[in-house]
Amino acid sequence: MTKKATIGILGASGYTGAELVRLLLRHPRAEIALLTADRRAGMEMREVFPHFAPFPLPKLVSLEGLDWKAAGLDLVFCALPHGTTQTVIKKLLADAPQTKVVDLSADFRLADVEAYARWYGHAHQAPELQGEAVYGLSEHYRRDVKKARLVANPGCYTTTAELPLIPLLKAKAIETDEIVVDAKSGMTGAGRAAKEAMLFSEVSEGFNAYGVGKHRHMAELDQEFSKAAGREVVVSFTPHLVPMNRGILSTIYVRGRRGRSAQDLHAILTEAYDKEAFVHVLPFGETPHTRHVRGSNMTMIGVVADRIDGRAIIVSALDNLVKGASGQAVQNMNLMLGFPETTGIEQIALFP
Repeated sequence: MTKKATIGILGASGYTGAELVRLLLRHPRAEIALLTADRRAGMEMREVFPHFAPFPLPKLVSLEGLDWKAAGLDLVFCALPHGTTQTVIKKLLADAPQTKVVDLSADFRLADVEAYARWYGHAHQAPELQGEAVYGLSEHYRRDVKKARLVANPGCYTTTAELPLIPLLKAKAIETDEIVVDAKSGMTGAGRAAKEAMLFSEVSEGFNAYGVGKHRHMAELDQEFSKAAGREVVVSFTPHLVPMNRGILSTIYVRGRRGRSAQDLHAILTEAYDKEAFVHVLPFGETPHTRHVRGSNMTMIGVVADRIDGRAIIVSALDNLVKGASGQAVQNMNLMLGFPETTGIEQIALFP
């Protein structure tokens, strides 16, 4: 029998931590050996998430005082809040350099530590590790992810915009100064911590933009788009909160470069993702709904011609907890540990 990889999940009491548990329970090559949750330390996972009641899982423990060397983990998922991960991973990798890490926070996504300090309001706490961190957009950095010890899992909003736009920027098929990303996310994107603004009565029957003109994902988008285009790219990006549990839908407005039509852009994306398991480009003129990808690791992309000549509208949809977070994290784990990339994350969307 093939030995399973031993896995730890830090921050298992949050939505992305729970989603990691859900996916890994049915992963044939992974065994959950450690679950942490400081506020819930000492509790069983079923007490925090009753849907795990039928499954034997380790008791939740505190991060405080953990012996990483003794834990002997093959890989750790870090699903801790932004701004708390750098010091944890710094100690983990110092004590157990053989352990690999997939970080689901934003703490290692920005290659420039000075840019990180500007956007997040404090100095980077592990700049010596930032140089080896690999940005984990699996479809585009697969080769680097396979060799990495530390992978920065992309943000959910950014994944839904980067997957359709990176191939077009690489092909120099769109004008870099006319990109507008209008994105909407479900409530789980805001995390599980109790917040007054997230109460049912505060968000139900409403729809609002937030972080307008200053959302931190802008830095991540600019970084990846500039890399793909080979020149500086600054995009317009506005996120919105929608009163649904899961899903992100991005409506993206672009202009074709040098006479490229919407059909040309569609052809580029179709070719780019023809052999990808988790990105599906719909027939020209069709657009996806969030319910078409709910519970799956799939991103669906549609391209439509705008009524304004030369412009195209691209619609991209994914589940923010799966392809936007935990599913993509498992995809990266598979690459890092030498497993087939699709292992454990081939679930078809739950519809309706």
